[in-house]
Amino acid sequence: MKLTTKEIMEIIPHRQPFLLIDTIEELEPGVRAVGRKCVSYNEPYFAGHFPQEPVMPGVLQIEALAQVGAVAILSKPENKGKTAYFGAINNAKFKTKVVPGDVLTLELEIIKEKGPIGVGKAVAKNQEGKITVSAELTFAIG
Repeated sequence: MKLTTKEIMEIIPHRQPFLLIDTIEELEPGVRAVGRKCVSYNEPYFAGHFPQEPVMPGVLQIEALAQVGAVAILSKPENKGKTAYFGAINNAKFKTKVVPGDVLTLELEIIKEKGPIGVGKAVAKNQEGKITVSAELTFAIG
């Protein structure tokens, strides 16, 4: 299942400039999702990070992965209208810089879920297939 930006905004509460995913390319509700982010020079954070050498902040890469995970978990019918919040970020590893012109593929698989708490295994790759970041993200549904 593919989702447009408009359809993503029907599932998660994020809006510009903090909506950090453009599309969902694959979706298995409650199981996994694959999203896409086209990184452009117009991103507001590039004005200060860093003007001479624009680099997408690692924390925003993690947030983009979390938003993909939120789409996956909030697509379950019983979670419709709810919000997914961060519980923890574990084992985050930043491997490759993300710069304007990169296209990120953001993958998150739900590996554990108990009640309103869950854990996702997350990986972002650039258009060359190089891992930019990987992490284990814990969320709480509220």
